[in-house]
Amino acid sequence: MSSPPSAAAPASPSPATSSHPPPSGSDGPPVHSKIAPDYGLISVPTRMRSHHHRQENSSPGGKRTRFPGPELPEDIWCHIHSLMPMRDAAHAACVSRAFLRSWRCHPNLVFDRKTLGCRFRTVWDFESKVDDIVKKHSGIGVKTFSLEWHYGINAKACSYLDSWLQMANAPGIEELTLNTYSIYSRGTEYNFPCSLLSDDGRGSSIRYLRLAGCSFRPTVELGCSLRSLTTLNLCDVRITRDQLGCLLSGCAALERLELRRCSEITSLKIPSLLKHLSHLQVFGCRRLRMIENEAPNICSFLFWGLQVQLCLGQLLQLKDLELCCTSTTTVCYARQELPSVAPNLETLTIRSYHQVPSWEDLAEDSVYREPLHLRRMPAYHHDKLRTVKISRFFHAKSLVELTRHILENAPSLESLTLDTTHGVLWCSTSKFGACYPLRTPLEPHKAALAIRTYIEEKVPSTVVFNVVEPCSRCHAI
Repeated sequence: MSSPPSAAAPASPSPATSSHPPPSGSDGPPVHSKIAPDYGLISVPTRMRSHHHRQENSSPGGKRTRFPGPELPEDIWCHIHSLMPMRDAAHAACVSRAFLRSWRCHPNLVFDRKTLGCRFRTVWDFESKVDDIVKKHSGIGVKTFSLEWHYGINAKACSYLDSWLQMANAPGIEELTLNTYSIYSRGTEYNFPCSLLSDDGRGSSIRYLRLAGCSFRPTVELGCSLRSLTTLNLCDVRITRDQLGCLLSGCAALERLELRRCSEITSLKIPSLLKHLSHLQVFGCRRLRMIENEAPNICSFLFWGLQVQLCLGQLLQLKDLELCCTSTTTVCYARQELPSVAPNLETLTIRSYHQVPSWEDLAEDSVYREPLHLRRMPAYHHDKLRTVKISRFFHAKSLVELTRHILENAPSLESLTLDTTHGVLWCSTSKFGACYPLRTPLEPHKAALAIRTYIEEKVPSTVVFNVVEPCSRCHAI
């Protein structure tokens, strides 16, 4: 395949186009140099005084040359260049010889539509630009390689991806991101070449690995090669329970593990050797049925998914827990198990839609039914409870009783929010200029009245009290 003009990866000693210098003896208007037009970069103004401009940008024969820049050691130029985003680095390489030399070893290679600065009409546009830049890179000093490929997977695409990853996986690379998710390649995923990371210990320097939309089949050898890995993020990746286990068995330095929509995982076991693991997220893995944890120092755990069996072990460091699942025992688990499993828990978020009471049960429990007798729960002090938010607050007697109990037994409470709107969109944020319609428009107003009647008087002056009610413009009664 022929490469596009070399401006995509600066290699020529002159800019693509430039205007004439301003007249002698005047500062003149800005001089515009059109930089790398086929790289998708816009025209960039550069202001220079006429004397300086003629001295540095004109040769005796009238031929334009690059601005050489001040005399600095080459390693300093390379360091300055490495701190620039890739688009800015390409701009600089088009106007400076010093930056042109360091462009061939630029450490951060990020390939996506935003970075390349243009909208590609065909897959050829994208692959030719990336291929041209990669081929002109020395392959030395790459620290970050990120590629988003959303054009479908075929033999040609696999060949390109393999060659780009081969160049990027140089000794010393620390961050590797590959996103090949595409609506055009459902059922045909890119098979990530694990041998790139396991051969000759090339993956030993990688600290951050994010894969999306591909097939990933790691072995024990790969896990041992990723001994510096601290963050692993897998999204829409085909990987089995055993393959993930092989990978985790060698990642003793792992600190963050994120799994999203990995549909082949049926169970997840976190081994005890992951003593540095502090953040665990599992989201939408639809075949997952059990999570077994032996890692002792997890401080944040988020789970969104179907009904699973949780065997979390002893989590003395757990501070933040969020559970959102279809299980009918989520609330029971939180009430019975968490106090002993995670005694130092600070933030607990539970979303259990299958345990929401039916409309009939709530109606029977309404504070507006006679006779009304508000029960008092057994006294139990929540000394460390500071913030409480109840969404979809209803005029149920049990909710009113719970809220009053919290107000009476949480001496450290700082904020209480009761949301009666069911989380609907507001007209102030909706692009339609109107609130989302309510299924039962009268119920939020009845809930707000119950709050004012039975709860508001119990709120201490030290507590910030917020009641979220329906919009008065869109839901007036």
